[in-house]
Amino acid sequence: QVQLVESGGGLVQAGGSLRLSCAASGRTFSSYAFGWFRQAPGKERDFVARISWSIGITYYASSVKGRFTVSRDNAKKTVYLQMNSLKPEDTAVYYCAADREYSGNYYSPNEYDYWGQGTQVTVSS
Repeated sequence: QVQLVESGGGLVQAGGSLRLSCAASGRTFSSYAFGWFRQAPGKERDFVARISWSIGITYYASSVKGRFTVSRDNAKKTVYLQMNSLKPEDTAVYYCAADREYSGNYYSPNEYDYWGQGTQVTVSS
């Protein structure tokens, strides 16, 4: 069992930066992969980024590649999403998710077993 708590969201102007954190509880943090998703009002939950459990292999949605960076600190049981050059279209609730056993669809919400409650990110133009 893993509990996830996101923080770091807020209101920022276009071009600005935010760093989201996802604090996890549970004994086996280092054996999970973690993903970030986002959901705008009236839209589906979309994949943003993922980091593997072992050597930190990362994956990104094309819309954020080069602007966002996912990282993890196993000692602190925390996953981060550094978001730079933010755009109004990045506005959404951002969710952290934990994947216990990879089945091949890292971009699908169904891949992940545990979810945080989400944190709002609003980018003004």
